[in-house]
Amino acid sequence: MRLRADAEAAASLELLAPRRGCGPGLAGACGAAGRAHLRRVLGVRRSSLLLALFALFYGVYLATGGLVFAALEAPGEAAVRARFLGARAAFLQRHPCVADEDLEELLQEAVRASNRGVSAARNASGEPNWSFGQALFFSSTVVTTIGYGHVTPLSKEGKLFCMAYAVLGIPLTLVLLSALAERLLVPATLLLQSLNARLGHLYPPFNIRLLHLGLVGGALVLCFVLLPAAAFAALEPDWDFLDAVYYCFISLTTIGLGDYIPGDSPDQPYRPVYKVATTVYLLAGLTFMMLTLTVFYDIPQLNLGLLFVLRADETTGDPEKARLQTPGTMGPKYTQQLDAPTHAPPLHALGAGAGAGAAAGAGGGARRAVVRVKSRRDEDSPSPEDTTPVHARP
Repeated sequence: MRLRADAEAAASLELLAPRRGCGPGLAGACGAAGRAHLRRVLGVRRSSLLLALFALFYGVYLATGGLVFAALEAPGEAAVRARFLGARAAFLQRHPCVADEDLEELLQEAVRASNRGVSAARNASGEPNWSFGQALFFSSTVVTTIGYGHVTPLSKEGKLFCMAYAVLGIPLTLVLLSALAERLLVPATLLLQSLNARLGHLYPPFNIRLLHLGLVGGALVLCFVLLPAAAFAALEPDWDFLDAVYYCFISLTTIGLGDYIPGDSPDQPYRPVYKVATTVYLLAGLTFMMLTLTVFYDIPQLNLGLLFVLRADETTGDPEKARLQTPGTMGPKYTQQLDAPTHAPPLHALGAGAGAGAAAGAGGGARRAVVRVKSRRDEDSPSPEDTTPVHARP
């Protein structure tokens, strides 16, 4: 019976193994290949199943958002429509000499002008939309992909130049913002180092990472949402604080709905300077937003995208690539640790216990690790699971 069971197991492994000439004398190699093939199949199926479930959840999320927005905004739209129709009927009643068709034509012309960024109000002959300040602001919304849409090119030449300008400007903007965010990672890493030094002996690294993320996110909200919103609410006569917070959030997330635009109110003083200052604010805010997202995605427990990524061994069968993709071996600069082989120091430079450990490690193979003596400073050091960059540790 036992021989029969062994034969059946060997036959099943042979079926799972790739057909590459696995003869009867290569049972061990074929068994390993079969297990590796089975792991690849199960890994692909698992990640595909998770991706399908996530896509289903995303569709439900979109449908839920549509239902909620429809329920919240439909009554307001109906009220605006009723008010407009009432005002239109009252105007025709007060001015019977105006034909309904003529009024409709005038309203359509006003709507077309408004959609092109030209105000239909009495002050429409004020400062043009394509002054230098407004044009600079428009250029920044193009290359940052915010795209408010309140002012658009009207000529064919302008549309062609806008596309060519965006093709070159968007990558340049990404490079610039990424480089600036990389510089901001230095003080952010120093902050994480300080938190680890003070709290590493009390809390696990994940909790310290969450605290660090909360501090960086709090700085983003305070410096680039709340304080600018207070300034916008004071400068814009028709905005309240909620409108200003809404504008800051919509802009920094590059949604860019275009319903609130700073500097477009009638008789806005120093409009060109205001537009340039708003452009600087948007670039600085987007840079800090990229920093916050970097800190967020460098916490493996919060990076849900890792659940749907196919590892290299699942697609190519190369375990070495899988090792390089394992968290902790090759990761972002923010969390990368030094994992290179090092030579053990002389035994006289270590304590008695450390010397014995180093000698044992030297007899185990070519790979040697430095074993240092635990000092009093280690009592306050982070746990071994700490993922602070080596160059940033005290």
